[in-house]
Amino acid sequence: MATPEVSIPTPAVDTELVDRLRKGDEVAFEMLYERYFKRVYHFIDKRLNNRADTEETTQEVFINIFSSIDSFRGEAPFAAWVFGVTRRTIAARFKRRRHPTVPLGDEEPEQVSPMLGNLSTTPSPLEDYECRERAAHLKSVIHEHLSTEQRLLFQLHHLDDRPISEIARTLDRSENAVKSSLYRTRKLLLSR
Repeated sequence: MATPEVSIPTPAVDTELVDRLRKGDEVAFEMLYERYFKRVYHFIDKRLNNRADTEETTQEVFINIFSSIDSFRGEAPFAAWVFGVTRRTIAARFKRRRHPTVPLGDEEPEQVSPMLGNLSTTPSPLEDYECRERAAHLKSVIHEHLSTEQRLLFQLHHLDDRPISEIARTLDRSENAVKSSLYRTRKLLLSR
């Protein structure tokens, strides 16, 4: 007598998850996030060697993956595309960090390179106004669109500079749950 075949569920293939994500399926994003988080985190950590920068850049990578998912054409494996996004995110981060340098020593101010531009530490009235406007808008978005939990997580991690592991212990949640919530919070803030 032949034994009946048992259907064993296979894990979702990346391309299936990408298709579901393009249709707005949050579970698909969570699955891709879980699947690639550790690999992306370790890839970034090897290059930045700073936990806070690594955590922030990892979240930035997943924001970039989510926002540019329509550019994935499937011509190469999804993992290759993910690490391409990761490399570009790291490169953009290094570009943002380049600041003009001012020579130290006995040189006269006239000898400072004109390429450095205005190095005034006092913002212009326009810069001051724009900064206050952005801060007011961000404050409004935080209070109108974030849940109490999202505000708490944002406060603890981004303003109080508490590590995710500590937040997870304090709130009795997994680190991945905290990271996922922070990701959704930043995504919401960036969309406003």
